[in-house]
Amino acid sequence: MQTIWLSGAEWLAVLRIGLGLWWLESWRHKDKKGWFERGTGIAWAADVAGKHRWGVVRTGFRRVVAPRPKAMAYIVVYAELALGLGLVAGFLTPVALVAGLLLNLLYLVLMIHDWAEQGQNAMMALISLVALFAMAWQTWSLDSALGLLP
Repeated sequence: MQTIWLSGAEWLAVLRIGLGLWWLESWRHKDKKGWFERGTGIAWAADVAGKHRWGVVRTGFRRVVAPRPKAMAYIVVYAELALGLGLVAGFLTPVALVAGLLLNLLYLVLMIHDWAEQGQNAMMALISLVALFAMAWQTWSLDSALGLLP
């Protein structure tokens, strides 16, 4: 593989770190007080799910998220933080990439009719797939430095 300036593995590390920074920005700009104290994030998602044209989304949200809104708020917010930190540091990178891909797919399905969000979720999911299958933890990562992954 020929590249300019950096090696292919280094460009993949840049892609992985950029994805991690994107997750960290998602975490940073959230109104945590609103999410944790007033339940604004889960209330918004409940409104979206309640109007969703796919019954499986309405039913899934009602069964999984609605009974535990406070716990789900913490899970969503801190999952974004953990994904960002894991990808930037390159720690347990395959786990972070798969978890991020799943979270983006959940967001994509929930907001399938909100075109403003779909580009972001689709691109983050694509980057996760590329970084996973290209093993983007081989360079500039704790996984590599600690010999955790091949």
